[in-house]
Amino acid sequence: MTLAYVALGSNLGDSAAQLRKALDELAHLRGSRLLRASSLYRTAPVGIRGQPDFINAAAVFETRLMPLEMLEELLSLEERFGRQRAFLHAPRTLDLDLLLHGGQVIDTPRLQLPHPRMHLRAFVLAPLLEIAPDCGIPGRGAASAWRTATALQRVDRLDA
Repeated sequence: MTLAYVALGSNLGDSAAQLRKALDELAHLRGSRLLRASSLYRTAPVGIRGQPDFINAAAVFETRLMPLEMLEELLSLEERFGRQRAFLHAPRTLDLDLLLHGGQVIDTPRLQLPHPRMHLRAFVLAPLLEIAPDCGIPGRGAASAWRTATALQRVDRLDA
């Protein structure tokens, strides 16, 4: 079994409810066991202004799936939630990003691990560090060391 970390996000519809439902479905992810999920966080959108805030979370799994298999499972779940890819950084019903899969480093057009910008995004680091405070990012060191680089990005933990 390998530890894998996934970021969740949504900014269309009832985003908090959608993330809770997505986590319920992820608890049954083929070949995997959900170990822990973070609180929900409200964050400002990155890239495109004038769209709703995001609700974000992170989850950690033990999995037998290979990275590309896990990616396909995540993309399938996004599709079931009505994800549309109209343009880069478009609003979305559900966004699932495979952040880390063990210590693997992969750089292909289909998949990059670790996720290439995770260390620069408060909406990734805050929930990730809640569930894995000692998490490391291959090639970048401790995830916690990058939190100061995102200190000016708004991220608000929602009440449970």
